[in-house]
Amino acid sequence: MAGDVDTLAKPSEAATQSPIVETASGRVRGVTSGGVHVFKGIPYGASTAGANRFMPPRRPQPWTGVRETVVYAGRSPQAPAAAQRPELATVWGPVDTLPVGEDCLTLHVWTPGLDNAKRPVMVWLHGGAFSYGSANSPRYDSTRLAGRNDVVVVAVNHRLNIFGHLDLSAVGGERFAESGNVGVLDLVQALEWVSEHAARFGGDPGNVTIFGQSGGGGKVSALLAMPRAKGLFHKAIVQSGSSIRFAERERTTRLADAVLKHFGLRADQIDALQALPVARLQEAVVPAQATLPRPRQPLLDRYNFGPVIDGSLLPAQPFDPGAPAVSDDIPVLIGGTKDESAIFLAPDDAVWNRTISEDELSRRVAAVAGDATDGLLAYYKRRDPSASPADRLITMLSASNFGVRAVLQAERKAARSRAPVWMYSFDWESPAFGGRLKASHSVEVPFVFDTLHVIGDAHHKPGAQALADKVSKTWASFARNGDLPWPRYTPDRRATMVFDDDARVIEDPDGEVRSTWSRVAAG
Repeated sequence: MAGDVDTLAKPSEAATQSPIVETASGRVRGVTSGGVHVFKGIPYGASTAGANRFMPPRRPQPWTGVRETVVYAGRSPQAPAAAQRPELATVWGPVDTLPVGEDCLTLHVWTPGLDNAKRPVMVWLHGGAFSYGSANSPRYDSTRLAGRNDVVVVAVNHRLNIFGHLDLSAVGGERFAESGNVGVLDLVQALEWVSEHAARFGGDPGNVTIFGQSGGGGKVSALLAMPRAKGLFHKAIVQSGSSIRFAERERTTRLADAVLKHFGLRADQIDALQALPVARLQEAVVPAQATLPRPRQPLLDRYNFGPVIDGSLLPAQPFDPGAPAVSDDIPVLIGGTKDESAIFLAPDDAVWNRTISEDELSRRVAAVAGDATDGLLAYYKRRDPSASPADRLITMLSASNFGVRAVLQAERKAARSRAPVWMYSFDWESPAFGGRLKASHSVEVPFVFDTLHVIGDAHHKPGAQALADKVSKTWASFARNGDLPWPRYTPDRRATMVFDDDARVIEDPDGEVRSTWSRVAAG
Protein backbone atom coordinates (compact mmCIF):
# COMPACT_ATOMS: atom_id res chain seq x y z
CA MET A 1 0.00 0.00 0.00
CA ALA A 2 2.81 2.40 0.74
CA GLY A 3 3.77 2.29 -2.93
CA ASP A 4 0.31 3.56 -3.90
CA VAL A 5 0.46 6.72 -1.79
CA ASP A 6 1.53 9.03 -4.64
CA THR A 7 -1.35 7.97 -6.88
CA LEU A 8 -4.02 7.85 -4.20
CA ALA A 9 -3.05 11.03 -2.40
CA LYS A 10 -3.36 13.40 -5.38
CA PRO A 11 -7.02 14.33 -5.90
CA SER A 12 -8.13 15.51 -9.31
CA GLU A 13 -9.09 19.13 -9.83
CA ALA A 14 -12.76 18.16 -9.69
CA ALA A 15 -12.23 16.31 -6.43
CA THR A 16 -10.68 19.15 -4.46
CA GLN A 17 -14.02 19.86 -2.76
CA SER A 18 -14.70 16.15 -2.17
CA PRO A 19 -11.29 14.57 -1.61
CA ILE A 20 -11.04 10.78 -1.78
CA VAL A 21 -8.40 8.70 -0.02
CA GLU A 22 -7.87 4.94 -0.13
CA THR A 23 -7.64 3.28 3.28
CA ALA A 24 -6.87 -0.33 4.10
CA SER A 25 -10.63 -0.97 4.40
CA GLY A 26 -11.82 1.01 1.39
CA ARG A 27 -12.05 4.47 -0.10
CA VAL A 28 -13.36 7.42 1.93
CA ARG A 29 -14.66 10.76 0.73
CA GLY A 30 -14.34 13.91 2.84
CA VAL A 31 -14.94 17.61 2.33
CA THR A 32 -12.67 20.60 1.99
CA SER A 33 -13.33 23.42 4.43
CA GLY A 34 -11.19 26.51 4.94
CA GLY A 35 -8.47 24.98 2.79
CA VAL A 36 -8.36 21.88 5.00
CA HIS A 37 -9.49 18.41 3.94
CA VAL A 38 -11.76 16.91 6.58
CA PHE A 39 -12.77 13.25 6.97
CA LYS A 40 -15.19 12.39 9.79
CA GLY A 41 -16.25 9.03 11.16
CA ILE A 42 -13.67 6.80 9.47
CA PRO A 43 -13.91 3.29 10.99
CA TYR A 44 -10.65 2.01 12.45
CA GLY A 45 -12.31 -0.97 14.11
CA ALA A 46 -15.33 -3.25 13.78
CA SER A 47 -18.48 -2.94 15.84
CA THR A 48 -17.93 -3.90 19.48
CA ALA A 49 -21.47 -5.21 19.98
CA GLY A 50 -22.55 -8.76 20.81
CA ALA A 51 -19.71 -11.28 20.93
CA ASN A 52 -17.21 -8.44 20.42
CA ARG A 53 -18.29 -6.72 23.65
CA PHE A 54 -15.50 -6.76 26.29
CA MET A 55 -13.13 -8.14 23.65
CA PRO A 56 -10.04 -6.53 22.07
CA PRO A 57 -10.87 -4.46 18.98
CA ARG A 58 -10.98 -6.04 15.56
CA ARG A 59 -10.20 -4.54 12.19
CA PRO A 60 -13.15 -2.92 10.42
CA GLN A 61 -15.07 -4.78 7.76
CA PRO A 62 -13.89 -3.69 4.29
CA TRP A 63 -16.37 -1.89 2.08
CA THR A 64 -16.76 -1.43 -1.64
CA GLY A 65 -17.25 1.83 -3.44
CA VAL A 66 -16.63 5.14 -1.71
CA ARG A 67 -17.71 5.66 1.89
CA GLU A 68 -18.94 9.14 2.74
CA THR A 69 -17.03 10.45 5.78
CA VAL A 70 -18.46 13.94 6.05
CA VAL A 71 -20.35 13.81 9.37
CA TYR A 72 -19.31 12.85 12.88
CA ALA A 73 -19.99 9.31 14.04
CA GLY A 74 -18.92 6.85 16.69
CA ARG A 75 -20.08 8.11 20.06
CA SER A 76 -19.59 5.44 22.72
CA PRO A 77 -22.35 4.75 25.26
CA GLN A 78 -22.00 7.30 28.02
CA ALA A 79 -21.86 6.96 31.78
CA PRO A 80 -23.51 9.72 33.82
CA ALA A 81 -21.43 12.88 33.99
CA ALA A 82 -21.02 14.85 37.20
CA ALA A 83 -23.90 17.09 38.21
CA GLN A 84 -23.59 20.64 36.93
CA ARG A 85 -25.32 23.99 37.18
CA PRO A 86 -27.95 24.20 34.42
CA GLU A 87 -26.48 27.44 33.09
CA LEU A 88 -23.15 25.66 32.51
CA ALA A 89 -24.56 22.87 30.33
CA THR A 90 -23.14 24.44 27.19
CA VAL A 91 -20.43 26.55 28.82
CA TRP A 92 -17.79 25.33 26.37
CA GLY A 93 -20.06 25.44 23.33
CA PRO A 94 -22.54 22.96 21.83
CA VAL A 95 -22.38 19.41 23.18
CA ASP A 96 -22.38 16.19 21.21
CA THR A 97 -25.92 14.84 21.02
CA LEU A 98 -25.37 12.15 18.38
CA PRO A 99 -26.87 8.75 19.18
CA VAL A 100 -24.62 6.42 21.15
CA GLY A 101 -23.80 2.88 20.13
CA GLU A 102 -21.24 0.12 20.19
CA ASP A 103 -20.20 0.71 16.59
CA CYS A 104 -18.05 3.52 17.96
CA LEU A 105 -14.49 2.87 16.80
CA THR A 106 -14.17 5.84 14.48
CA LEU A 107 -11.76 8.69 14.01
CA HIS A 108 -11.70 12.07 12.28
CA VAL A 109 -8.87 13.55 10.21
CA TRP A 110 -8.04 17.15 9.34
CA THR A 111 -5.19 17.72 6.88
CA PRO A 112 -3.97 20.74 4.90
CA GLY A 113 -2.87 18.54 2.00
CA LEU A 114 -3.15 15.05 0.55
CA ASP A 115 0.45 15.01 -0.58
CA ASN A 116 3.87 13.81 0.51
CA ALA A 117 4.67 16.74 2.80
CA LYS A 118 5.19 14.51 5.86
CA ARG A 119 3.49 16.87 8.27
CA PRO A 120 3.54 16.25 12.03
CA VAL A 121 0.52 14.22 13.17
CA MET A 122 -1.33 15.19 16.35
CA VAL A 123 -3.70 12.54 17.76
CA TRP A 124 -6.34 13.95 20.12
CA LEU A 125 -7.77 11.86 22.96
CA HIS A 126 -10.94 13.43 24.34
CA GLY A 127 -11.75 13.99 28.00
CA GLY A 128 -14.50 12.55 30.15
CA ALA A 129 -12.82 10.48 32.85
CA PHE A 130 -12.80 7.32 30.68
CA SER A 131 -16.58 7.35 31.15
CA TYR A 132 -18.19 9.92 28.84
CA GLY A 133 -17.37 12.45 26.12
CA SER A 134 -16.49 12.04 22.46
CA ALA A 135 -14.22 13.34 19.73
CA ASN A 136 -17.22 15.00 18.09
CA SER A 137 -17.35 18.20 20.16
CA PRO A 138 -17.30 21.39 18.04
CA ARG A 139 -14.57 22.85 20.24
CA TYR A 140 -12.30 20.02 19.02
CA ASP A 141 -12.82 21.02 15.39
CA SER A 142 -9.27 21.08 14.06
CA THR A 143 -9.69 23.06 10.87
CA ARG A 144 -7.77 26.04 12.20
CA LEU A 145 -5.23 24.06 14.22
CA ALA A 146 -4.36 21.99 11.14
CA GLY A 147 -4.60 24.74 8.55
CA ARG A 148 -2.79 27.54 10.37
CA ASN A 149 0.03 25.29 11.62
CA ASP A 150 0.41 22.84 8.72
CA VAL A 151 -0.17 19.71 10.80
CA VAL A 152 -2.44 16.68 10.46
CA VAL A 153 -4.88 16.25 13.36
CA VAL A 154 -6.66 12.99 14.20
CA ALA A 155 -9.37 12.74 16.88
CA VAL A 156 -10.40 9.33 18.22
CA ASN A 157 -13.63 7.81 19.53
CA HIS A 158 -13.36 4.61 21.55
CA ARG A 159 -15.11 2.49 24.18
CA LEU A 160 -15.76 4.05 27.57
CA ASN A 161 -16.92 3.14 31.10
CA ILE A 162 -18.36 -0.37 31.52
CA PHE A 163 -18.02 -1.08 27.79
CA GLY A 164 -14.31 -0.31 27.71
CA HIS A 165 -13.16 -1.23 31.22
CA LEU A 166 -15.06 -4.08 32.84
CA ASP A 167 -12.37 -6.43 34.12
CA LEU A 168 -13.82 -9.92 33.78
CA SER A 169 -10.46 -11.69 33.84
CA ALA A 170 -10.95 -13.26 37.27
CA VAL A 171 -14.35 -14.71 36.40
CA GLY A 172 -14.06 -15.22 32.64
CA GLY A 173 -10.57 -16.65 32.44
CA GLU A 174 -8.16 -16.27 29.51
CA ARG A 175 -10.92 -15.38 27.04
CA PHE A 176 -11.55 -12.13 28.92
CA ALA A 177 -7.98 -11.54 30.10
CA GLU A 178 -7.84 -8.11 28.42
CA SER A 179 -11.44 -7.03 29.02
CA GLY A 180 -10.53 -4.41 31.61
CA ASN A 181 -8.33 -2.58 29.12
CA VAL A 182 -10.17 -2.85 25.81
CA GLY A 183 -10.91 0.88 25.88
CA VAL A 184 -7.20 1.71 25.77
CA LEU A 185 -6.56 -1.15 23.35
CA ASP A 186 -8.94 0.74 21.06
CA LEU A 187 -6.52 3.67 21.30
CA VAL A 188 -3.58 1.43 20.43
CA GLN A 189 -5.46 0.18 17.37
CA ALA A 190 -6.27 3.78 16.39
CA LEU A 191 -2.56 4.63 16.63
CA GLU A 192 -1.77 1.60 14.48
CA TRP A 193 -4.27 2.95 11.94
CA VAL A 194 -2.49 6.32 12.06
CA SER A 195 0.88 4.64 11.53
CA GLU A 196 -0.49 2.78 8.51
CA HIS A 197 -2.39 5.71 6.99
CA ALA A 198 -0.64 8.94 8.00
CA ALA A 199 1.25 9.27 4.72
CA ARG A 200 -1.99 8.92 2.75
CA PHE A 201 -3.30 12.01 4.53
CA GLY A 202 -0.14 14.10 4.12
CA GLY A 203 1.31 13.16 7.51
CA ASP A 204 4.49 11.60 8.83
CA PRO A 205 3.98 8.26 10.65
CA GLY A 206 7.41 8.80 12.20
CA ASN A 207 6.36 12.03 13.91
CA VAL A 208 3.18 11.41 15.90
CA THR A 209 2.20 13.34 19.04
CA ILE A 210 -0.59 12.17 21.33
CA PHE A 211 -2.38 14.84 23.33
CA GLY A 212 -5.40 14.87 25.58
CA GLN A 213 -7.14 16.85 28.28
CA SER A 214 -8.69 15.66 31.56
CA GLY A 215 -9.53 11.99 31.00
CA GLY A 216 -7.71 12.38 27.70
CA GLY A 217 -4.60 13.27 29.69
CA GLY A 218 -5.21 10.08 31.64
CA LYS A 219 -5.29 8.20 28.33
CA VAL A 220 -1.97 9.76 27.34
CA SER A 221 -0.58 8.72 30.74
CA ALA A 222 -1.75 5.15 30.16
CA LEU A 223 -0.25 4.94 26.67
CA LEU A 224 3.07 6.20 28.04
CA ALA A 225 3.15 3.08 30.24
CA MET A 226 1.92 0.50 27.68
CA PRO A 227 4.58 -1.62 25.93
CA ARG A 228 2.08 -2.39 23.16
CA ALA A 229 1.96 1.32 22.26
CA LYS A 230 5.75 1.56 21.94
CA GLY A 231 6.80 3.09 18.64
CA LEU A 232 3.32 4.31 17.71
CA PHE A 233 3.90 7.86 18.99
CA HIS A 234 6.92 10.04 19.56
CA LYS A 235 5.82 12.94 21.79
CA ALA A 236 3.06 13.44 24.35
CA ILE A 237 1.06 16.28 25.88
CA VAL A 238 -0.88 15.81 29.12
CA GLN A 239 -3.44 18.56 29.83
CA SER A 240 -5.11 18.54 33.26
CA GLY A 241 -5.12 14.76 33.39
CA SER A 242 -1.86 13.46 34.80
CA SER A 243 -2.50 9.93 36.03
CA ILE A 244 -0.11 8.48 38.58
CA ARG A 245 -2.03 5.34 39.49
CA PHE A 246 -4.85 3.27 37.99
CA ALA A 247 -7.07 0.59 39.53
CA GLU A 248 -5.53 -2.73 40.48
CA ARG A 249 -6.97 -6.20 39.98
CA GLU A 250 -8.36 -6.61 43.50
CA ARG A 251 -10.54 -3.54 43.03
CA THR A 252 -11.59 -4.21 39.44
CA THR A 253 -12.55 -7.81 40.26
CA ARG A 254 -14.84 -6.54 43.04
CA LEU A 255 -16.38 -4.17 40.52
CA ALA A 256 -17.01 -6.98 38.03
CA ASP A 257 -18.55 -9.13 40.76
CA ALA A 258 -20.89 -6.26 41.64
CA VAL A 259 -21.95 -5.94 38.00
CA LEU A 260 -22.74 -9.67 37.72
CA LYS A 261 -24.62 -9.56 41.02
CA HIS A 262 -26.63 -6.55 39.82
CA PHE A 263 -27.99 -8.66 36.97
CA GLY A 264 -28.25 -11.90 38.94
CA LEU A 265 -25.69 -13.62 36.73
CA ARG A 266 -23.09 -16.26 37.59
CA ALA A 267 -19.44 -16.18 36.52
CA ASP A 268 -20.20 -18.65 33.73
CA GLN A 269 -22.90 -16.39 32.26
CA ILE A 270 -20.77 -13.66 30.72
CA ASP A 271 -22.33 -14.45 27.35
CA ALA A 272 -25.60 -13.19 28.81
CA LEU A 273 -23.82 -10.00 29.88
CA GLN A 274 -22.60 -9.56 26.31
CA ALA A 275 -26.15 -9.92 25.04
CA LEU A 276 -27.74 -7.28 27.29
CA PRO A 277 -29.07 -4.17 25.55
CA VAL A 278 -26.81 -1.14 25.89
CA ALA A 279 -29.20 0.70 28.20
CA ARG A 280 -29.56 -2.31 30.50
CA LEU A 281 -25.81 -2.77 30.87
CA GLN A 282 -25.40 0.92 31.64
CA GLU A 283 -27.83 0.56 34.55
CA ALA A 284 -25.10 -1.23 36.52
CA VAL A 285 -22.47 1.54 36.29
CA VAL A 286 -23.54 3.64 39.28
CA PRO A 287 -24.71 0.92 41.73
CA ALA A 288 -21.66 -1.27 41.04
CA GLN A 289 -19.26 1.58 41.81
CA ALA A 290 -21.18 2.32 45.02
CA THR A 291 -20.09 -1.07 46.41
CA LEU A 292 -16.38 -0.21 46.27
CA PRO A 293 -14.42 0.95 49.31
CA ARG A 294 -12.54 4.24 49.38
CA PRO A 295 -9.29 3.94 47.39
CA ARG A 296 -6.07 3.57 49.35
CA GLN A 297 -4.70 6.80 47.89
CA PRO A 298 -7.78 8.79 46.91
CA LEU A 299 -5.85 11.71 45.40
CA LEU A 300 -3.84 9.40 43.14
CA ASP A 301 -5.95 6.27 42.54
CA ARG A 302 -7.99 7.13 39.45
CA TYR A 303 -11.06 5.74 37.71
CA ASN A 304 -13.09 2.71 38.67
CA PHE A 305 -14.10 1.95 35.09
CA GLY A 306 -10.72 2.83 33.62
CA PRO A 307 -7.35 1.25 32.83
CA VAL A 308 -6.40 -1.78 34.88
CA ILE A 309 -2.94 -2.67 36.15
CA ASP A 310 -2.96 -6.22 34.82
CA GLY A 311 0.76 -7.03 34.73
CA SER A 312 0.75 -7.33 30.95
CA LEU A 313 -0.87 -4.53 28.94
CA LEU A 314 -0.20 -2.21 31.86
CA PRO A 315 2.62 -4.01 33.69
CA ALA A 316 2.83 -1.55 36.58
CA GLN A 317 1.48 1.76 37.84
CA PRO A 318 2.26 4.35 35.17
CA PHE A 319 4.03 6.93 37.34
CA ASP A 320 4.31 5.31 40.77
CA PRO A 321 6.86 5.04 42.25
CA GLY A 322 8.60 6.33 39.11
CA ALA A 323 8.04 7.07 35.44
CA PRO A 324 7.82 4.12 33.04
CA ALA A 325 11.03 3.11 31.27
CA VAL A 326 9.08 2.08 28.17
CA SER A 327 8.57 5.74 27.25
CA ASP A 328 12.02 7.00 28.24
CA ASP A 329 12.53 8.38 24.74
CA ILE A 330 9.27 10.40 24.65
CA PRO A 331 9.44 14.19 25.26
CA VAL A 332 6.44 15.28 27.31
CA LEU A 333 4.62 18.56 27.95
CA ILE A 334 2.57 18.51 31.16
CA GLY A 335 0.31 21.08 32.75
CA GLY A 336 -3.13 22.27 33.69
CA THR A 337 -5.24 25.28 34.52
CA LYS A 338 -4.85 27.53 37.53
CA ASP A 339 -8.35 27.00 38.91
CA GLU A 340 -9.26 23.48 37.76
CA SER A 341 -11.83 22.88 40.49
CA ALA A 342 -13.89 26.03 39.89
CA ILE A 343 -16.23 24.26 37.48
CA PHE A 344 -16.57 21.15 39.67
CA LEU A 345 -17.48 23.31 42.68
CA ALA A 346 -19.90 25.43 40.65
CA PRO A 347 -23.01 23.41 41.66
CA ASP A 348 -22.29 24.37 45.28
CA ASP A 349 -24.21 27.61 45.80
CA ALA A 350 -21.99 28.67 48.69
CA VAL A 351 -18.93 28.49 46.45
CA TRP A 352 -20.66 29.92 43.37
CA ASN A 353 -21.92 32.89 45.40
CA ARG A 354 -18.66 33.17 47.39
CA THR A 355 -20.41 32.94 50.75
CA ILE A 356 -18.52 30.19 52.60
CA SER A 357 -16.86 31.14 55.88
CA GLU A 358 -13.30 30.65 57.07
CA ASP A 359 -14.51 27.86 59.36
CA GLU A 360 -16.21 26.10 56.46
CA LEU A 361 -13.07 26.50 54.37
CA SER A 362 -11.03 24.89 57.13
CA ARG A 363 -13.47 22.01 57.45
CA ARG A 364 -13.48 21.27 53.73
CA VAL A 365 -9.73 21.42 53.36
CA ALA A 366 -9.25 19.20 56.42
CA ALA A 367 -11.35 16.49 54.74
CA VAL A 368 -8.62 16.30 52.10
CA ALA A 369 -5.44 17.43 53.80
CA GLY A 370 -5.79 16.12 57.35
CA ASP A 371 -3.04 17.27 59.68
CA ALA A 372 -1.49 19.40 56.92
CA THR A 373 -4.52 21.69 56.90
CA ASP A 374 -3.29 24.47 59.17
CA GLY A 375 -0.05 24.94 57.29
CA LEU A 376 -1.80 24.99 53.92
CA LEU A 377 -4.46 27.45 55.10
CA ALA A 378 -1.79 29.78 56.42
CA TYR A 379 0.23 29.63 53.21
CA TYR A 380 -2.66 30.38 50.84
CA LYS A 381 -3.99 33.13 53.12
CA ARG A 382 -0.57 34.72 53.03
CA ARG A 383 -0.24 34.21 49.28
CA ASP A 384 -3.69 35.62 48.44
CA PRO A 385 -4.70 37.87 51.34
CA SER A 386 -7.61 39.49 49.48
CA ALA A 387 -9.09 36.23 48.13
CA SER A 388 -12.39 35.03 49.54
CA PRO A 389 -12.57 31.71 51.40
CA ALA A 390 -14.41 30.27 48.39
CA ASP A 391 -11.64 31.34 46.02
CA ARG A 392 -8.99 29.87 48.30
CA LEU A 393 -10.98 26.63 48.46
CA ILE A 394 -10.96 26.50 44.65
CA THR A 395 -7.21 27.08 44.69
CA MET A 396 -6.49 24.38 47.25
CA LEU A 397 -8.77 21.74 45.76
CA SER A 398 -7.28 22.48 42.34
CA ALA A 399 -3.87 21.74 43.83
CA SER A 400 -5.01 18.54 45.53
CA ASN A 401 -7.11 17.15 42.67
CA PHE A 402 -4.92 18.13 39.73
CA GLY A 403 -1.80 20.13 40.51
CA VAL A 404 -0.11 17.56 42.72
CA ARG A 405 -0.52 14.84 40.09
CA ALA A 406 0.95 17.05 37.35
CA VAL A 407 3.97 17.85 39.52
CA LEU A 408 4.52 14.21 40.49
CA GLN A 409 4.29 13.10 36.88
CA ALA A 410 6.69 15.80 35.70
CA GLU A 411 9.27 15.31 38.43
CA ARG A 412 9.24 11.51 38.07
CA LYS A 413 9.61 11.74 34.29
CA ALA A 414 12.38 14.33 34.67
CA ALA A 415 14.15 12.18 37.28
CA ARG A 416 14.88 9.53 34.64
CA SER A 417 16.90 12.12 32.64
CA ARG A 418 16.20 10.37 29.34
CA ALA A 419 13.82 12.72 27.49
CA PRO A 420 12.92 16.36 28.18
CA VAL A 421 9.92 17.48 30.18
CA TRP A 422 8.22 20.87 30.07
CA MET A 423 5.57 22.28 32.39
CA TYR A 424 2.90 24.90 31.82
CA SER A 425 0.05 26.52 33.73
CA PHE A 426 -2.90 28.08 31.92
CA ASP A 427 -3.88 31.06 34.06
CA TRP A 428 -6.17 33.01 31.70
CA GLU A 429 -9.52 33.63 33.42
CA SER A 430 -12.80 33.61 31.55
CA PRO A 431 -14.95 36.72 32.11
CA ALA A 432 -18.15 34.65 31.79
CA PHE A 433 -20.56 34.53 34.75
CA GLY A 434 -18.90 37.47 36.38
CA GLY A 435 -15.57 35.68 36.43
CA ARG A 436 -16.79 32.87 38.70
CA LEU A 437 -15.23 30.17 36.54
CA LYS A 438 -11.77 31.75 36.76
CA ALA A 439 -9.18 29.61 34.90
CA SER A 440 -11.23 26.47 35.32
CA HIS A 441 -10.85 22.92 34.04
CA SER A 442 -11.14 22.79 30.22
CA VAL A 443 -10.77 26.53 29.72
CA GLU A 444 -7.60 26.03 27.64
CA VAL A 445 -9.10 23.58 25.13
CA PRO A 446 -10.52 26.15 22.66
CA PHE A 447 -7.18 27.97 22.82
CA VAL A 448 -5.34 24.80 21.82
CA PHE A 449 -7.74 24.14 18.93
CA ASP A 450 -8.15 27.83 18.07
CA THR A 451 -11.94 27.51 18.38
CA LEU A 452 -12.81 30.52 20.53
CA HIS A 453 -15.66 31.24 18.12
CA VAL A 454 -17.35 28.02 19.26
CA ILE A 455 -17.56 28.80 22.97
CA GLY A 456 -19.32 32.12 22.58
CA ASP A 457 -18.87 35.80 23.24
CA ALA A 458 -19.32 35.50 27.02
CA HIS A 459 -15.78 34.13 27.28
CA HIS A 460 -14.18 36.75 25.08
CA LYS A 461 -12.04 39.64 26.25
CA PRO A 462 -9.22 41.62 24.67
CA GLY A 463 -6.19 39.51 23.91
CA ALA A 464 -7.99 36.15 23.87
CA GLN A 465 -7.40 35.46 20.18
CA ALA A 466 -3.75 36.47 20.45
CA LEU A 467 -3.37 33.94 23.27
CA ALA A 468 -5.12 31.27 21.18
CA ASP A 469 -2.68 31.99 18.36
CA LYS A 470 0.22 31.52 20.77
CA VAL A 471 -1.06 28.36 22.46
CA SER A 472 -2.11 26.51 19.30
CA LYS A 473 1.21 27.43 17.66
CA THR A 474 3.10 26.21 20.74
CA TRP A 475 1.33 22.85 20.73
CA ALA A 476 1.91 22.41 16.98
CA SER A 477 5.55 23.48 17.28
CA PHE A 478 6.11 20.87 19.99
CA ALA A 479 4.53 18.26 17.71
CA ARG A 480 6.81 19.32 14.87
CA ASN A 481 10.14 19.65 16.67
CA GLY A 482 9.83 18.12 20.15
CA ASP A 483 11.17 21.32 21.64
CA LEU A 484 9.75 24.40 23.38
CA PRO A 485 11.02 27.96 23.90
CA TRP A 486 11.31 27.87 27.67
CA PRO A 487 13.57 25.97 30.09
CA ARG A 488 12.93 22.30 30.66
CA TYR A 489 11.45 21.09 33.92
CA THR A 490 14.28 19.92 36.14
CA PRO A 491 14.46 19.14 39.88
CA ASP A 492 16.58 22.20 40.55
CA ARG A 493 14.58 24.84 38.61
CA ARG A 494 11.07 23.44 37.98
CA ALA A 495 10.51 26.05 35.25
CA THR A 496 6.82 26.50 34.38
CA MET A 497 5.42 28.56 31.50
CA VAL A 498 2.38 30.59 32.55
CA PHE A 499 -0.07 31.31 29.73
CA ASP A 500 -2.13 34.41 30.46
CA ASP A 501 -2.66 37.80 28.85
CA ASP A 502 1.12 37.76 28.88
CA ALA A 503 3.38 34.70 28.87
CA ARG A 504 6.08 34.32 31.49
CA VAL A 505 8.22 31.63 33.05
CA ILE A 506 8.24 31.12 36.81
CA GLU A 507 10.31 28.65 38.80
CA ASP A 508 8.82 26.17 41.26
CA PRO A 509 5.36 27.75 41.62
CA ASP A 510 3.99 27.26 45.15
CA GLY A 511 7.25 25.52 45.98
CA GLU A 512 6.73 26.22 49.67
CA VAL A 513 3.82 23.74 49.80
CA ARG A 514 4.80 21.40 46.97
CA SER A 515 6.23 18.74 49.28
CA THR A 516 3.24 19.10 51.61
CA TRP A 517 0.81 18.29 48.80
CA SER A 518 2.96 15.35 47.72
CA ARG A 519 2.84 13.98 51.27
CA VAL A 520 -0.95 14.46 51.43
CA ALA A 521 -1.39 12.68 48.09
CA ALA A 522 0.72 9.74 49.21
CA GLY A 523 -1.72 9.19 52.07
